[in-house]
Amino acid sequence: MRILLSLFLMTIFAGEATAQLNDYKYIIVPKQFGNFKKPNQHSTSTLIKYLFAQKGYTVIYDDNLPEDLYGNPCIGLTVRLNDESSLFTTKTTLGLIDCNGREVFKSEEGKSKSKVFREAYTEAIKKAFVSYENIVYEYNGRGQAQQEPVTLRFNNDVKHLKENQETTPTLDKHQDPMVTQKATKDEQYFKSTEPKASKYEKGEAPAEVVEQKATEEVQLYKTNTPVDSDIEKSTGTSVEGLKSSELLYAQEVTNGFQLVDSTPKVVLKMYRTAVPNVYTTTIAGGNGVVYQKDDKWFLEYYIGEKQTVQELNIKF
Repeated sequence: MRILLSLFLMTIFAGEATAQLNDYKYIIVPKQFGNFKKPNQHSTSTLIKYLFAQKGYTVIYDDNLPEDLYGNPCIGLTVRLNDESSLFTTKTTLGLIDCNGREVFKSEEGKSKSKVFREAYTEAIKKAFVSYENIVYEYNGRGQAQQEPVTLRFNNDVKHLKENQETTPTLDKHQDPMVTQKATKDEQYFKSTEPKASKYEKGEAPAEVVEQKATEEVQLYKTNTPVDSDIEKSTGTSVEGLKSSELLYAQEVTNGFQLVDSTPKVVLKMYRTAVPNVYTTTIAGGNGVVYQKDDKWFLEYYIGEKQTVQELNIKF
Protein backbone atom coordinates (compact mmCIF):
# COMPACT_ATOMS: atom_id res chain seq x y z
CA MET A 1 0.00 0.00 0.00
CA ARG A 2 2.81 2.41 0.90
CA ILE A 3 4.61 1.64 -2.37
CA LEU A 4 1.44 2.40 -4.36
CA LEU A 5 0.95 5.64 -2.44
CA SER A 6 4.56 6.68 -3.07
CA LEU A 7 4.23 5.97 -6.79
CA PHE A 8 0.95 7.90 -6.88
CA LEU A 9 2.51 10.95 -5.19
CA MET A 10 5.59 10.84 -7.45
CA THR A 11 3.31 10.80 -10.49
CA ILE A 12 1.41 13.85 -9.22
CA PHE A 13 4.61 15.79 -8.41
CA ALA A 14 6.16 14.89 -11.79
CA GLY A 15 3.01 16.10 -13.56
CA GLU A 16 3.04 19.40 -11.71
CA ALA A 17 6.75 19.92 -12.38
CA THR A 18 6.26 19.13 -16.08
CA ALA A 19 3.50 21.74 -16.33
CA GLN A 20 5.76 24.31 -14.64
CA LEU A 21 8.97 23.66 -16.57
CA ASN A 22 7.30 23.50 -20.00
CA ASP A 23 6.78 27.29 -19.79
CA TYR A 24 10.54 27.93 -19.93
CA LYS A 25 12.75 27.77 -23.01
CA TYR A 26 16.23 27.80 -21.45
CA ILE A 27 18.10 26.31 -18.50
CA ILE A 28 20.93 28.69 -17.49
CA VAL A 29 23.96 27.15 -15.77
CA PRO A 30 26.36 29.52 -13.92
CA LYS A 31 30.01 29.11 -14.84
CA GLN A 32 30.79 29.55 -11.13
CA PHE A 33 28.40 28.61 -8.34
CA GLY A 34 28.22 30.83 -5.26
CA ASN A 35 29.98 28.53 -2.77
CA PHE A 36 33.03 27.95 -4.96
CA LYS A 37 36.20 30.00 -5.38
CA LYS A 38 36.73 29.47 -9.12
CA PRO A 39 34.73 28.66 -12.30
CA ASN A 40 33.62 25.07 -12.87
CA GLN A 41 35.22 23.94 -9.61
CA HIS A 42 35.09 20.14 -9.23
CA SER A 43 33.52 20.08 -12.78
CA THR A 44 30.15 21.04 -11.28
CA SER A 45 29.04 23.40 -14.10
CA THR A 46 29.92 21.05 -16.97
CA LEU A 47 28.29 18.07 -15.22
CA ILE A 48 25.01 19.91 -14.54
CA LYS A 49 24.88 21.27 -18.11
CA TYR A 50 25.41 17.75 -19.46
CA LEU A 51 22.68 16.20 -17.26
CA PHE A 52 20.03 18.75 -18.30
CA ALA A 53 21.02 18.53 -21.97
CA GLN A 54 20.59 14.74 -21.86
CA LYS A 55 16.97 15.26 -20.73
CA GLY A 56 16.18 17.44 -23.75
CA TYR A 57 16.52 20.92 -22.23
CA THR A 58 18.17 23.80 -24.09
CA VAL A 59 21.07 24.50 -21.74
CA ILE A 60 23.37 27.53 -21.88
CA TYR A 61 26.06 29.06 -19.67
CA ASP A 62 25.32 32.36 -17.94
CA ASP A 63 28.04 34.19 -19.92
CA ASN A 64 26.66 33.18 -23.34
CA LEU A 65 22.99 34.17 -23.38
CA PRO A 66 21.06 34.15 -26.72
CA GLU A 67 19.47 37.34 -28.05
CA ASP A 68 15.85 36.41 -27.24
CA LEU A 69 16.80 35.70 -23.61
CA TYR A 70 18.38 39.15 -23.30
CA GLY A 71 15.09 40.66 -24.51
CA ASN A 72 12.94 38.47 -22.26
CA PRO A 73 14.87 36.98 -19.30
CA CYS A 74 11.68 35.35 -17.94
CA ILE A 75 11.83 32.52 -20.52
CA GLY A 76 14.87 31.08 -18.71
CA LEU A 77 15.48 29.31 -15.40
CA THR A 78 18.81 29.56 -13.59
CA VAL A 79 20.25 26.52 -11.82
CA ARG A 80 21.10 27.04 -8.16
CA LEU A 81 23.44 24.47 -6.59
CA ASN A 82 22.66 24.36 -2.89
CA ASP A 83 25.72 23.03 -1.08
CA GLU A 84 24.86 21.91 2.44
CA SER A 85 27.91 19.70 2.97
CA SER A 86 29.18 18.81 6.41
CA LEU A 87 32.65 17.81 7.51
CA PHE A 88 32.36 14.19 6.31
CA THR A 89 29.40 14.21 3.90
CA THR A 90 28.83 16.14 0.66
CA LYS A 91 25.17 17.17 0.33
CA THR A 92 23.65 19.00 -2.64
CA THR A 93 20.27 19.94 -4.09
CA LEU A 94 19.48 21.44 -7.50
CA GLY A 95 16.96 24.30 -7.66
CA LEU A 96 15.58 26.20 -10.66
CA ILE A 97 15.10 29.96 -10.13
CA ASP A 98 12.94 32.19 -12.36
CA CYS A 99 13.56 35.83 -13.37
CA ASN A 100 11.88 37.08 -10.18
CA GLY A 101 14.10 35.04 -7.86
CA ARG A 102 11.34 32.49 -7.13
CA GLU A 103 12.33 28.83 -6.84
CA VAL A 104 10.17 26.97 -9.39
CA PHE A 105 11.47 23.48 -8.60
CA LYS A 106 13.89 21.92 -6.14
CA SER A 107 15.33 18.41 -6.21
CA GLU A 108 15.70 15.93 -3.41
CA GLU A 109 19.04 15.97 -1.57
CA GLY A 110 21.93 14.00 -3.05
CA LYS A 111 24.67 12.74 -0.73
CA SER A 112 28.18 11.32 -0.99
CA LYS A 113 30.76 10.27 1.59
CA SER A 114 33.69 10.23 -0.84
CA LYS A 115 36.76 12.08 0.46
CA VAL A 116 37.78 13.20 -3.04
CA PHE A 117 35.96 16.45 -3.79
CA ARG A 118 35.38 15.91 -7.50
CA GLU A 119 34.05 12.38 -6.98
CA ALA A 120 31.92 13.51 -4.04
CA TYR A 121 30.23 16.35 -5.92
CA THR A 122 29.73 14.20 -9.02
CA GLU A 123 27.98 11.50 -7.00
CA ALA A 124 25.87 13.94 -4.95
CA ILE A 125 24.76 15.97 -8.00
CA LYS A 126 23.78 12.84 -9.96
CA LYS A 127 21.70 11.60 -7.02
CA ALA A 128 20.01 15.00 -6.71
CA PHE A 129 19.26 15.04 -10.45
CA VAL A 130 17.19 11.87 -10.10
CA SER A 131 14.30 14.20 -9.14
CA TYR A 132 14.30 15.46 -12.76
CA GLU A 133 14.35 11.99 -14.35
CA ASN A 134 10.55 11.52 -14.27
CA ILE A 135 9.81 14.97 -15.71
CA VAL A 136 8.86 14.89 -19.42
CA TYR A 137 9.92 18.29 -20.72
CA GLU A 138 8.71 19.98 -23.91
CA TYR A 139 8.75 23.77 -24.29
CA ASN A 140 5.25 25.09 -25.03
CA GLY A 141 6.25 28.63 -26.04
CA ARG A 142 3.91 30.18 -23.48
CA GLY A 143 6.58 32.34 -21.87
CA GLN A 144 7.82 33.75 -25.18
CA ALA A 145 7.24 37.52 -25.30
CA GLN A 146 5.48 38.90 -28.36
CA GLN A 147 7.90 41.41 -29.75
CA GLU A 148 6.14 44.18 -31.70
CA PRO A 149 8.09 46.47 -34.02
CA VAL A 150 8.77 49.90 -32.57
CA THR A 151 7.94 52.93 -34.74
CA LEU A 152 9.87 56.10 -34.08
CA ARG A 153 8.21 59.41 -35.01
CA PHE A 154 10.05 62.70 -35.23
CA ASN A 155 7.18 65.04 -36.13
CA ASN A 156 7.59 68.53 -34.64
CA ASP A 157 10.73 67.45 -32.79
CA VAL A 158 12.71 70.38 -34.25
CA LYS A 159 11.62 73.80 -32.95
CA HIS A 160 12.57 77.12 -34.58
CA LEU A 161 13.95 79.98 -32.54
CA LYS A 162 11.94 83.15 -32.34
CA GLU A 163 13.35 86.06 -34.27
CA ASN A 164 14.06 88.09 -31.13
CA GLN A 165 15.46 85.11 -29.12
CA GLU A 166 19.13 85.39 -28.26
CA THR A 167 21.47 82.67 -29.44
CA THR A 168 24.81 81.53 -28.14
CA PRO A 169 27.55 83.49 -29.93
CA THR A 170 29.89 81.46 -32.08
CA LEU A 171 33.61 81.44 -31.45
CA ASP A 172 35.94 83.34 -33.64
CA LYS A 173 38.09 80.93 -35.64
CA HIS A 174 41.20 82.35 -33.96
CA GLN A 175 39.77 82.19 -30.43
CA ASP A 176 40.98 79.42 -28.13
CA PRO A 177 37.88 77.42 -26.95
CA MET A 178 39.70 76.64 -23.68
CA VAL A 179 40.11 80.33 -22.76
CA THR A 180 37.58 82.83 -21.40
CA GLN A 181 38.87 86.37 -21.87
CA LYS A 182 37.83 89.99 -21.99
CA ALA A 183 39.94 93.00 -22.94
CA THR A 184 38.49 96.50 -22.75
CA LYS A 185 39.72 99.85 -21.50
CA ASP A 186 38.03 99.31 -18.15
CA GLU A 187 38.40 95.56 -17.68
CA GLN A 188 41.02 92.96 -18.48
CA TYR A 189 40.12 89.33 -17.80
CA PHE A 190 41.80 86.06 -18.78
CA LYS A 191 40.92 82.56 -17.51
CA SER A 192 42.09 79.25 -18.93
CA THR A 193 39.73 76.24 -18.64
CA GLU A 194 42.17 73.82 -20.23
CA PRO A 195 42.34 70.54 -18.23
CA LYS A 196 45.50 70.06 -16.20
CA ALA A 197 47.36 66.80 -15.83
CA SER A 198 46.80 64.95 -12.58
CA LYS A 199 49.53 65.00 -9.96
CA TYR A 200 49.18 61.24 -9.60
CA GLU A 201 51.22 59.03 -11.86
CA LYS A 202 49.43 56.36 -13.89
CA GLY A 203 48.63 53.32 -11.82
CA GLU A 204 49.12 55.17 -8.54
CA ALA A 205 46.03 55.49 -6.31
CA PRO A 206 45.82 58.00 -3.45
CA ALA A 207 45.24 56.70 0.04
CA GLU A 208 41.57 56.80 0.95
CA VAL A 209 41.13 59.34 3.74
CA VAL A 210 38.36 58.87 6.25
CA GLU A 211 38.94 62.10 8.16
CA GLN A 212 41.51 64.90 7.91
CA LYS A 213 42.05 68.18 9.74
CA ALA A 214 45.05 70.52 9.87
CA THR A 215 44.93 73.61 12.06
CA GLU A 216 47.29 75.24 14.51
CA GLU A 217 45.46 73.53 17.38
CA VAL A 218 44.51 70.16 15.82
CA GLN A 219 46.31 67.88 13.40
CA LEU A 220 44.25 64.81 12.45
CA TYR A 221 44.68 62.25 9.67
CA LYS A 222 42.92 58.91 9.51
CA THR A 223 42.69 56.30 6.76
CA ASN A 224 40.62 53.15 6.45
CA THR A 225 43.56 50.95 5.45
CA PRO A 226 43.47 47.85 7.70
CA VAL A 227 46.33 47.57 10.17
CA ASP A 228 47.47 44.53 12.08
CA SER A 229 45.94 44.29 15.51
CA ASP A 230 48.11 45.19 18.46
CA ILE A 231 46.95 41.92 20.02
CA GLU A 232 48.79 39.92 17.34
CA LYS A 233 51.61 38.13 19.18
CA SER A 234 54.25 35.61 18.24
CA THR A 235 52.22 33.00 20.06
CA GLY A 236 49.06 33.84 18.09
CA THR A 237 46.03 36.16 18.27
CA SER A 238 44.22 36.86 21.52
CA VAL A 239 40.46 36.48 21.05
CA GLU A 240 39.48 37.73 24.49
CA GLY A 241 36.88 40.47 24.22
CA LEU A 242 35.86 39.47 20.67
CA LYS A 243 32.04 39.68 20.57
CA SER A 244 29.91 37.27 18.52
CA SER A 245 27.78 40.18 17.29
CA GLU A 246 30.75 42.17 16.00
CA LEU A 247 30.80 42.23 12.19
CA LEU A 248 34.11 41.03 10.73
CA TYR A 249 35.01 41.56 7.06
CA ALA A 250 36.87 38.73 5.28
CA GLN A 251 39.72 39.90 3.07
CA GLU A 252 41.44 37.26 0.94
CA VAL A 253 45.13 36.67 1.56
CA THR A 254 47.52 33.93 0.48
CA ASN A 255 46.01 30.53 1.39
CA GLY A 256 43.06 32.01 3.28
CA PHE A 257 41.48 35.16 4.72
CA GLN A 258 42.13 37.84 7.30
CA LEU A 259 39.19 39.09 9.38
CA VAL A 260 39.02 42.86 9.79
CA ASP A 261 36.79 44.80 12.21
CA SER A 262 35.29 48.26 11.61
CA THR A 263 38.32 50.11 13.02
CA PRO A 264 39.67 48.68 10.61
CA LYS A 265 42.00 46.25 12.35
CA VAL A 266 43.03 42.66 11.57
CA VAL A 267 41.73 40.52 14.44
CA LEU A 268 42.18 37.00 13.07
CA LYS A 269 43.85 35.17 10.21
CA MET A 270 42.55 31.82 8.99
CA TYR A 271 44.04 29.42 6.44
CA ARG A 272 42.41 26.90 4.10
CA THR A 273 42.37 23.16 4.71
CA ALA A 274 41.48 20.25 2.43
CA VAL A 275 37.91 20.38 3.80
CA PRO A 276 35.56 23.07 2.36
CA ASN A 277 34.64 25.89 4.77
CA VAL A 278 37.08 24.66 7.42
CA TYR A 279 40.09 26.87 8.26
CA THR A 280 42.94 26.69 10.75
CA THR A 281 44.03 29.65 12.86
CA THR A 282 46.54 30.43 15.59
CA ILE A 283 45.48 32.13 18.78
CA ALA A 284 47.25 33.00 21.99
CA GLY A 285 47.88 29.78 23.87
CA GLY A 286 47.34 27.32 21.02
CA ASN A 287 45.67 26.51 17.70
CA GLY A 288 42.06 26.84 16.63
CA VAL A 289 39.64 25.99 13.83
CA VAL A 290 37.15 28.26 12.03
CA TYR A 291 34.30 26.37 10.35
CA GLN A 292 30.80 26.86 8.92
CA LYS A 293 27.77 25.04 10.32
CA ASP A 294 24.11 25.70 9.46
CA ASP A 295 25.05 28.91 7.59
CA LYS A 296 26.88 30.22 10.66
CA TRP A 297 30.62 30.53 11.37
CA PHE A 298 32.30 29.33 14.56
CA LEU A 299 35.75 29.61 16.13
CA GLU A 300 36.74 26.55 18.20
CA TYR A 301 39.94 26.44 20.24
CA TYR A 302 41.56 25.08 23.38
CA ILE A 303 43.40 27.02 26.07
CA GLY A 304 45.02 24.38 28.22
CA GLU A 305 42.36 21.69 28.57
CA LYS A 306 39.44 24.09 28.27
CA GLN A 307 37.49 23.93 25.00
CA THR A 308 35.80 27.12 23.75
CA VAL A 309 33.38 27.50 20.81
CA GLN A 310 32.51 31.05 19.77
CA GLU A 311 30.21 32.20 16.98
CA LEU A 312 31.67 34.70 14.48
CA ASN A 313 29.75 37.21 12.37
CA ILE A 314 31.74 37.12 9.10
CA LYS A 315 30.90 38.98 5.89
CA PHE A 316 32.66 37.67 2.77
